[in-house]
Amino acid sequence: MPPIDAKALRSALGRFTTGVTIATCRDSAGLRVGLTANSFNALSLDPPLVLWSLRRASPAVSAFESASHFAINVLTEGQVGLSRRFASPVPDRFAEGQWADGVGGAPVLAGCAAVFECALHQHETLGDHVLFVGRVERLHEAVLPPLVFQGGHYHLLGEML
Repeated sequence: MPPIDAKALRSALGRFTTGVTIATCRDSAGLRVGLTANSFNALSLDPPLVLWSLRRASPAVSAFESASHFAINVLTEGQVGLSRRFASPVPDRFAEGQWADGVGGAPVLAGCAAVFECALHQHETLGDHVLFVGRVERLHEAVLPPLVFQGGHYHLLGEML
C-alpha cells in the first residue's frame, strides 16, 4: 500500500464536524496559557474522563504537560472571535472574554456552552501529537448553540427539519 498523503488525510479528517474549544491551564510560572482546539472528546463516564490532543511542535505543550489541571471551554456561536483570537499569535489572548480561575487555577471562560475543569490524569506522545486525558472534577453547561467546525470553516448548528 502506498503511504497516506498528509494533505489528503488532513482534508478527509476535515469532513468530520467537531465542536470548538479553548483549552487552558497555568504554566510553571503561574501564567495563563490557552489555545483553540477541536480535538476534544469524551472518554469515560466512570471514571469521568475526557481527552484532547495538541501538536508536539506547539509552544504550549510543556505548559500542559506540567500543569496539574486544565479546562476545556466549549465555545458558543457568539464566541467565534475568541476562537480566532486563541488560534492566533496575539500577545495577550486573555485580554478578551470574561475569565475566572477554575479548579487548580485553570482559566475558565464565562458564557460557554460547557466547561470541563479537569485534573491531568495522563499525557502521552502519539505520532506528532500529545494526547491529554483529564479527570473531570467540575463541569458547567448552558443551553446555548455551540460553535462547530467542518471543512476548515466555522458553521452554525441548524435544526433538523
